[in-house]
Amino acid sequence: SVEEPREFWGEIAKEFYWKIPCSGPFLQYNFDVTKGKIFIEWMKGATTNICYNVLDRNVYEKKLGDKVAFYWEGNEPGETTQITYGELLVQVCQFSNVLRKQGIQKGDRVAIYMPMILELVVAMLACARLGALHSIVFAGFSAESLSERILDSSCSLLITTDAFYRGEKLVNLKELADESLEKCREKGFPVRCCIVVKHLGRAELGTGDSPSQSPPVKRPCPDVQISWNQGVDLWWHELMQEAGDEFEPEWCDAEDPLFILYTSGSTGKPKGVVHTIGGYMLYVATTFKYVFDFHAEDVFWCTADIGWITGHSYVTYGPLANGATSVLFEGIPTYPDVSRLWSIVDKYKVTKFYTAPTAIRLLMKFGDEPVIKHSRASLQVLGTVGEPINPEAWLWYHRVVGARRCPIVDTFWQTETGGHMLTPLPGATPLKPGSASFPFFGVAPAILNESGEELEGEAEGYLVFKQPWPGIMRTVYGNHTRFETTYFKKFPGYYVTGDGCRRDQDGYYWITGRIDDMLNVSGHLLSTAEVESALVEHEAVAEAAVVGHPHPVKGECLYCFVTLCDGHSFSPTLTEELKKQIREKIGPIATPDYIQNAPGLPKTRSGKIMRRVLRKIAQNDHDMGDTSTVADPSVISHLFSHRCLTIQ
Repeated sequence: SVEEPREFWGEIAKEFYWKIPCSGPFLQYNFDVTKGKIFIEWMKGATTNICYNVLDRNVYEKKLGDKVAFYWEGNEPGETTQITYGELLVQVCQFSNVLRKQGIQKGDRVAIYMPMILELVVAMLACARLGALHSIVFAGFSAESLSERILDSSCSLLITTDAFYRGEKLVNLKELADESLEKCREKGFPVRCCIVVKHLGRAELGTGDSPSQSPPVKRPCPDVQISWNQGVDLWWHELMQEAGDEFEPEWCDAEDPLFILYTSGSTGKPKGVVHTIGGYMLYVATTFKYVFDFHAEDVFWCTADIGWITGHSYVTYGPLANGATSVLFEGIPTYPDVSRLWSIVDKYKVTKFYTAPTAIRLLMKFGDEPVIKHSRASLQVLGTVGEPINPEAWLWYHRVVGARRCPIVDTFWQTETGGHMLTPLPGATPLKPGSASFPFFGVAPAILNESGEELEGEAEGYLVFKQPWPGIMRTVYGNHTRFETTYFKKFPGYYVTGDGCRRDQDGYYWITGRIDDMLNVSGHLLSTAEVESALVEHEAVAEAAVVGHPHPVKGECLYCFVTLCDGHSFSPTLTEELKKQIREKIGPIATPDYIQNAPGLPKTRSGKIMRRVLRKIAQNDHDMGDTSTVADPSVISHLFSHRCLTIQ
């Protein structure tokens, strides 16, 4: 697979439907910025449609029309429904007709801002069916984040929901969507249409009106006021009632874009990662099949939100490409109690379970009893994703959740890679707690030193990949130069992950964390620059620096240093205002745990903030290393003596 990637992936490509097969070169690429433009092309010239491959083929060729595609589990334990492959195909065709009627065409961008409901899957697959790019924004992001993403890719339509519950918390999503569209109008970009799913208000519809037959929300709803913008807003259920249930797929080139998904960038402006149809389809289908040892009778559950790459690849496209049955869960692991995940595992007889280390660490705090009071006998393979898992959490997951009989696949990959890169294969790889093990088929990792030389044997340095795999991103939307600079400039000839890595004497890979100015909070990448600019927008803040601090549940949390403008004083009220500002600008994920008043920041003589020193201060580590370049050393002792009280 590494020596002959064209032959390896060429064989796999035969398992999919191509309207026009690949007749030209199967793979062409350039990873070396010194030799010209960076590009990656798999099967260019071949045409297909990913929606056709994951739905029509399963229904008509593989006769899976009556097989359950998703068991939907709502926020409340009593709210459940299911949808078969046949029903999903009909709804996707209907919604494709809805989008076409709204003027959406191949190549257009559609923004989606929804909770984990079946209509989210329908919306993304309908975009794929007609060749439009979906840009899904996690429903926990703020109105500001949504508008920034709509503007960056000039989305012509937004799909959202009235409101939803996340645990006890009511989220009025329509209000946030309205605020976001208002911001777009202010910037001279009016979005012409907003389609709204009536989710919280389903009870008013009666099942006859609601094509997905999701049960009405059982919990008594406070009267949520849904504002309505005549001429822009349209109800999903009304549009679907009038839509035909057949829709010929748009046949697209393998290298046409499938979706844009924004990930934090170290400059603070999110990057629109672009994935293309053919290569992404092959890669997510194949990684899903082998990493989770998929069998036709499996019930697969990936707990990630579809708003993240894990949800795109292993809730929607990967499982559906294999004809799998999955669980789609709207709620949170601790509601209504901390054994919710395990009661769902028993309810649907889940066989393969994929979650984040942050969820495992959260549940570990409550002990073994909430887990072992449920059977979990159906479980066969456990997986983790989003960040390196600490050995203690790995061992608890293995011993308690998997009852010492389930292999754990600890998967390393990124939004940019599309699918798993380093991972054990269940039953085939001897496991080491906390190690991402070995490269997936066709993946060629290397560890480089600061000078860009490949290190052999036991080594620690920069993790890079030497050649493309089908799922690699192709560009940053609207900014190919940024794509080249971020991933290929530092070490010409390699894709640079931005992660540090260690290879042990047995050849296992261990991810050691980000090398750049990025933080991994609960498995979500945050840019320090993005948080710093949100802080500085407050009138009281002159300057801000943000670093990571170890956190027992989130892995890392944010520790912020703020220098105030003259005439402003530091207070608990200001701290709350700053936290609120970050929530509104970025979203609740980015809320800092610690904010310290910093009359001065450690800087080099050229004025560069020394974040390395700030990390030491945040962790109360006096082993500073070389501080000879600090312009004013007294700043450091002052910051140490005024540290926030932190928990490790």
